[in-house]
Amino acid sequence: MHRLFRDEFVEVFNAHFDRLRRYLGRLSGEPELAADIAQETFMKLYQRGALPDAPGAWLVTVATNLLRNARATRERRGHLLAVAADAQLYADRPIPPAAAGDSGELRCRVRSALDRMPERERQLLLLRAEGYNYRDIALALDLREASVGTLLARAKRAFRDHYEDRANASR
Repeated sequence: MHRLFRDEFVEVFNAHFDRLRRYLGRLSGEPELAADIAQETFMKLYQRGALPDAPGAWLVTVATNLLRNARATRERRGHLLAVAADAQLYADRPIPPAAAGDSGELRCRVRSALDRMPERERQLLLLRAEGYNYRDIALALDLREASVGTLLARAKRAFRDHYEDRANASR
């Protein structure tokens, strides 16, 4: 392995690992699977031996495909895994003190709203929430960069509708 690549790899790892893991955790609802997929994604990058032109987009694309494959494999085998609410899923983001008492309900409402959204809309929101730029989002999801803003606005409206539906149902 070329010394320069190792240095570049470490830099990309430090810049992207945590947000990729959080994105996958929020997308899947399974933090442990998300950590495994994030690690596997970086292993694939290291084995590749060279950085792609857009490392962030490449990582998201590979990780999303690995997640899709992991889910398909699990379904084929007929395993039914219960997904427990994981308080650590959102622990990387501070919860305002006023909402701390309701954090369990808040997490449940957010997870429920996300789960009811189409996968592409969910991916758009979660990638943007992790700080990915429009270019990386477009590359990762095979979209036109000019469409990302409009699609994000629609996804935000859909999330808000699902979130409010859950809030109104619990009253």
